[in-house]
Amino acid sequence: MAMVKTHVSTHELVAGRYRLLDVVNQETNRVSWYGEYVEDTGAARPCLVTRIGLPPDQGEEKARQAADRVLRMSETVARLCPGRIATVVDAVQEEGSLWTVTEWIDGLPLGQLLAQKGSFSPARAAAIGLELLDVLETAHGEGITHGELSPGQVFLRARGPLVLTGFGLAGATLAPRVAAPSYASPEQARDERIGPAADLWALGAILYTMVEGRPPYRDRDRPESTLKGVDRLPLRTPLRAGPLTGTVQGLLRKDSRERLTRTVVRQSLTRVLDEDPHGVMPAPKLKRACAAARHIGPQWSGRAMAAGTALAVVTVAVAALAVTHQLPDSDDTASGGAQARPSASAGPPSEDAGDRGPATPTPTAPPTASGRPSPSTSPDASPSAPPSAPASAPPSASPDALPDGFRVYRAPEGFSVALPAGWKRLETARGADQAYRITFGAAGDPRTLAVTYSESAGPDPVAIWRDEVEPNLRKADGFRRLGDIEARTYQGYKAADMEWLQDVDGTQVRTFGRGFLLGGHRSFSLRWTTPAADWDKSANRQALDTFLRTFRPGSAA
Repeated sequence: MAMVKTHVSTHELVAGRYRLLDVVNQETNRVSWYGEYVEDTGAARPCLVTRIGLPPDQGEEKARQAADRVLRMSETVARLCPGRIATVVDAVQEEGSLWTVTEWIDGLPLGQLLAQKGSFSPARAAAIGLELLDVLETAHGEGITHGELSPGQVFLRARGPLVLTGFGLAGATLAPRVAAPSYASPEQARDERIGPAADLWALGAILYTMVEGRPPYRDRDRPESTLKGVDRLPLRTPLRAGPLTGTVQGLLRKDSRERLTRTVVRQSLTRVLDEDPHGVMPAPKLKRACAAARHIGPQWSGRAMAAGTALAVVTVAVAALAVTHQLPDSDDTASGGAQARPSASAGPPSEDAGDRGPATPTPTAPPTASGRPSPSTSPDASPSAPPSAPASAPPSASPDALPDGFRVYRAPEGFSVALPAGWKRLETARGADQAYRITFGAAGDPRTLAVTYSESAGPDPVAIWRDEVEPNLRKADGFRRLGDIEARTYQGYKAADMEWLQDVDGTQVRTFGRGFLLGGHRSFSLRWTTPAADWDKSANRQALDTFLRTFRPGSAA
């Protein structure tokens, strides 16, 4: 397969309508540009244009089928993972290459950041790995394998979850892998049928690259040689992976049947984050770099658009070079001060992670045998704050007032709460914009606490429970609301409480939910779930009282 060259004349338009402005990422046989769609009126809109070399024996009909496949698959996965997949708006075959055009992504490709920084901390790598696992788990559940994962397909944003590109390329051509052969799985290298295990291999290769600063198998002079090395050469032992070493090695097993399962990978990556919770957020200067990318807007047109976009791309590149010495291991939360603005995440998947902001968290239930909470049944909706809400939260909780065994946990996302001894983060889910939900618990303990943050809240917390949350909860087995939804004031904020029963894995559980409003459509909520039979135990009463008494949103919430 011929290598794709980066030089394309900017005077020529791809497919007669896409102008290439600046290379944003380059991998073997794949190059991406920041570009613009030139309309008949002379106006221009920003986009991402990628060129992938096709096998010389592909033929025009097969090339057209490949373009159609990419378009269809992108649309399908984008519906499954809203906000996490870059929608392909056009795909064309031209001069032996497949050109894909996606909507503008206000972020930077992982490949570019790695080229500039060299490597990431294990905690940051684990955070990105968990986000990738979210998307893969959703796709695999629908029988979809990505098959082309590489750092060039992963875009990190200063705000919101990462964005993934490249779905639909696997199987679209006659080649076992169309680009980035150093991230191919051994079964791809042998041109065998692939499945989800191939994506787990690629996830392991990306984790390896993030911590080691180089892929596990180097690119050779020809893709065929690279694939042969992936299949036959032993793995170079990772030297900088630290707590990720076992996970990386377990994912990069040649025999796909011996690779770690998604459940084990999730538990391992989450454990790394528990050990270093402050290493997951991007440096402030990265936010400014991505902000420069967002300033390339569709309101510009003509020559101004071309000049402005090119300038902004240079600004992004320069800003990224300035920050990558600290990306993403430094953050204002390192000293323990919490910030409420969530950032690039560390999250296991959630059935509703992409829905409207989760102001009142999704229903949680006791952990299953895998250690994860039982699947929830409804999207989270969150209330929004009235103009009179206080501008700042009360002082941080004092450990001196805590019951024996409790300790204050300060989340890097921007809140603190006292947890019982042995409790850790079981699951972190990211939604649209800045929404997230974190579920806490402990192995062998059937109780859970879920904390949810949203920036898309409605004006009335009672109405949110009644109109947004409860209709979905009613679909759950054995659901029954206990009493009325009660409006109240919590820490000076407008709030509402709701309690209900439901059946989870044959056990009746009881949940108490409190959502409260911070202002500016921002909100937090807490959900406390226990087996219904244990609800009145003194230890459970004490735990709920402690959660409500010690929970504090960050000062910047």
